[in-house]
Amino acid sequence: MAALIVGCAQEALDVVDTPMESLEDAQLITYDQSEVIDGAYIVVFKDDAAPTKRANVNKANYAAKQKEMADFAKKVIAEKNISERPIKHSYAKTISGVAMDLTEDEVKTLLRDDRVDFIEQDQMFHVTMGGPPGGGGGGGSAAQTTPWGITRVGGAMNGTNAGTAWIIDSGIDLDHEDLNVDVANSRSFLGGGQSSNPDDQNGHGTHVAGTVAAIDNSVGVIGVAAGAPVVSVRVLDRKGSGSNSGVIAGVDYVGANAASGDAANMSLGGGASTALDNAVKAAASACPFILAAGNESRHANNSSPARANGNNIYTVSSMTSSDSWSSFSNYGNPPVDYCAPGSSINSTYKSGGYATLSGTSMAAPHVCGIILIGGITSDGRVNGDPDGNADPIAHH
Repeated sequence: MAALIVGCAQEALDVVDTPMESLEDAQLITYDQSEVIDGAYIVVFKDDAAPTKRANVNKANYAAKQKEMADFAKKVIAEKNISERPIKHSYAKTISGVAMDLTEDEVKTLLRDDRVDFIEQDQMFHVTMGGPPGGGGGGGSAAQTTPWGITRVGGAMNGTNAGTAWIIDSGIDLDHEDLNVDVANSRSFLGGGQSSNPDDQNGHGTHVAGTVAAIDNSVGVIGVAAGAPVVSVRVLDRKGSGSNSGVIAGVDYVGANAASGDAANMSLGGGASTALDNAVKAAASACPFILAAGNESRHANNSSPARANGNNIYTVSSMTSSDSWSSFSNYGNPPVDYCAPGSSINSTYKSGGYATLSGTSMAAPHVCGIILIGGITSDGRVNGDPDGNADPIAHH
């Protein structure tokens, strides 16, 4: 039988780091329930049982493979005499599974099916920002400035011939004059009326995109990989929140569509999630993933996707302009790989504006821009790292 994983929002129990293959049959793993979405689950099937072979999924056949996975899930459900209900998300590239609503009895029934690997309760995820926006503001009429963080990581580089930055976040202002947005590949993984709208209604994702790749022109700000194309992968709403199942859908989409030379940024987080960690690790085979460490002033191993570790994955902590630790930043080596500027960062914002924000959300895109251009090194170590093992400061 399979394992049921109940999503967490705060500090996870130690058992959360147990590899799935070592779990005993039908083991129940429980966490803090404060962010759990009642009745919502992520059902992950064993790869050898699913009809969709993830290695064969690519940009051209992705939609068809998603449908194939959804049809398989419906078949399993019907065989178990579970009432049919909508499939919210179907995952074909990074994990084999679906997101859907289930009753507790239906979950128990599915756990007895040998084709099911594990079931995880859905939970809420949020932007990893240290506080509300301040400073900046306005349109692009002001002369271009270089934010301090861009200078600290080595200055802006020409990103017009670089790969694409996939911004898994609250969306991107699609017509911001200081961003080169790839609208054609932009998607929303929210429900309801926002399900087809990748435009940013929060501002966070636009801010992240600007640090990665704001255009080198006469207005606003400049990004690390200036002018590189950015794709809006919208998984968070106007309040900066979204479901873990929707975040995984965005990761799955990037895993199937990103190309060599691209990079993905995830400045968001929530409780520990095996399903999300596995999806990020798999998607990182398509392009590097850069993850915000989180802003709870605790060990990053308590949060996903920050705790995901593997090849092509970079978790980033935050520092101030004096190379000192940002008090809000999560810590821990592993999973943290680099520290980058994250306090009082000016960048692009929704509605054609600009704003100054703080958080590991602001640190991660500095590293994303560096990775997008190619090659990352370090320039000193951050002062005051709480774990006593000072993170290297990212530089190109």
